[in-house]
Amino acid sequence: MAEALEVKEADQIVVRFSGDSGDGMQLAGNIFSTVSATVGNSISTFPDYPADIRAPQGSLTGVSGFQVHIGAEQVYTPGDLCDVLVAMNAAALKTQYKYAKKDATIIIDTDSFGAKDLEKAAFKCAADAEPDYLGEMGIDADRVICCPLSSMVKDCLKDVLVTDGKPDMKAISKCRNMFALGLVCWLFDRDLNIAFNFLREKFAKKPAIAEANIKVIQAGYDYGHNTHSNATNVRRIETKNKVPGRYMDITGNKATAYGFIAAAEKAGLKLYLGSYPITPATDVLHELSKHKSLGVTTVQCEDEIAGCASSVGASYAGALAVTSTSGPGICLKSEAMNLAVIMELPLVVLDVQRGGPATGLPTKSEQTDLLQALFGRNGESPMPVMAAISPTDCFDAAFEASKVALENMTPVVLLTDAYVANGSGAFRLPNLADYPAINPPYVPEELKDEWTPYMRARRNADGTLTRDENGTRYWAVPGREGFAHILGGLEKDDKTGAISTAPDNHDLMTRKRQAKIDAIAVPDLEVLGDKDDAELLIVGFGGTYGHLRAAMDEMRAQGKKVAMTHFRYINPLPKNTAEVMMRYPRVVVAEQNMGQLAGWLRMKVDGFVPCQYNEVKGQPFKVSELVAAFSPLL
Repeated sequence: MAEALEVKEADQIVVRFSGDSGDGMQLAGNIFSTVSATVGNSISTFPDYPADIRAPQGSLTGVSGFQVHIGAEQVYTPGDLCDVLVAMNAAALKTQYKYAKKDATIIIDTDSFGAKDLEKAAFKCAADAEPDYLGEMGIDADRVICCPLSSMVKDCLKDVLVTDGKPDMKAISKCRNMFALGLVCWLFDRDLNIAFNFLREKFAKKPAIAEANIKVIQAGYDYGHNTHSNATNVRRIETKNKVPGRYMDITGNKATAYGFIAAAEKAGLKLYLGSYPITPATDVLHELSKHKSLGVTTVQCEDEIAGCASSVGASYAGALAVTSTSGPGICLKSEAMNLAVIMELPLVVLDVQRGGPATGLPTKSEQTDLLQALFGRNGESPMPVMAAISPTDCFDAAFEASKVALENMTPVVLLTDAYVANGSGAFRLPNLADYPAINPPYVPEELKDEWTPYMRARRNADGTLTRDENGTRYWAVPGREGFAHILGGLEKDDKTGAISTAPDNHDLMTRKRQAKIDAIAVPDLEVLGDKDDAELLIVGFGGTYGHLRAAMDEMRAQGKKVAMTHFRYINPLPKNTAEVMMRYPRVVVAEQNMGQLAGWLRMKVDGFVPCQYNEVKGQPFKVSELVAAFSPLL
């Protein structure tokens, strides 16, 4: 029978792992993503977990999910619905089945569907002698792989993980996720050696644990191979457009951290991160703390205010300074951010947006901090704002935000969100030599006798600096003889750098700070799709790029004339913004808030009156819903 099983090629598949928060679904999903990215498949992932530290086992509120979309060609989203659903217990099946396609393959651990498990998951059939939980949910039993997974893992490891001469059931139960992973790897003809190497590296200090997990993955794979587990065929996803290079599966937060390291290296500076732990931004702090050997200093401060204030101090001292947080932390950092504005110091403020207001939805995703990033400070406080569009784009976005901050002596807000930060993609390791130089405007030695703290310059095409009263403030790093100076939060005289309350001087300095931001060169908007004759333009920013791109592609496949443009630079806006916004007969601005980008564009583009598509559900857009909403606009 094994020889008769057919291996078919597929263009794309979506897999969703689900179970209790302690069942290791995030790890199983990450390993499967890594295996797929390593062989060159395009991937997009969506970790979906609760805010509870540890919900009661088997409860409906404690289900953790991880969805991954794998494609032979470029995929832009984690997928609306999955082709394979792994449900490790009754609660996972009850809550996650809505994310499965009608013909999806479902893998369940029958050992976790006892009467008590069904009762916790609110199944009506829990008290029946032979509960038909599949029938209650309207699931075709022929599509379900019913596997006594827990029992099989126990049999597999009973002589491997032993404590005091007895099987260590606690340790054994933690390996259940690897059996499910092995079964999924069989379904999609994945190379187990990549998974084995991942585990040996992850558990390098606990080789016995690594080998136990490896044994269970192999057991899950063998179970599928030997029984064929209701599968009519195994599917393989072969990469169609292979680009040579080394690839890794990388999350948005890790890519952001690497982007900051690359920028510091390119600028020849130390990197400093002042931060306070907050979901979903903490992984940036964790990652950067591992890289002291690369000149990275991380400080976990006592609060958000101290995190930002310490970064302002590091910037004054000559480092590439970063502070990371989420929406609630931006509220607290605003005063120190404003200090960097008036002192005209480079600083990158990373805001990994989450559901709000207040504590809100700590583990879910929104785009509701845009107006706070643009306006959430006292006084006239202009600040560049950027937004990363995907997990892998976080590397470039962090690099570019650092370059803008350092070369223009200004704080920059970099917006990501929980979906982008926790999601992952196949990342081709870049060559730093291909990235542009970063040239801070250091004050030249020949100005020693006439320099004052707010003397300004502009950068010429050849990279040299020329004095310019409307340009960027020279950077005099402390320690240089003849350039001692004081900066602070009080307004300073444009000529001398001394404290000044003169009305005309304050008006002048306010205008110079604004003009400096307005003069920053950013790339023009690129229009995708039917850019010459579209009847509808789809507009978005940040992490919704993939879903909007997929919606546009689907509508064009239906014969509709549709184009799309997406904002990475939000302040200042690209120079061609007004021309693009007014070019098309109908424009829809789609965002995960109540219309903040649409409002900003109406402020900046005279006569611009777009349609709006707004959601604040804490979940990514669904492509099918976007298509259904946009189609009537044509």
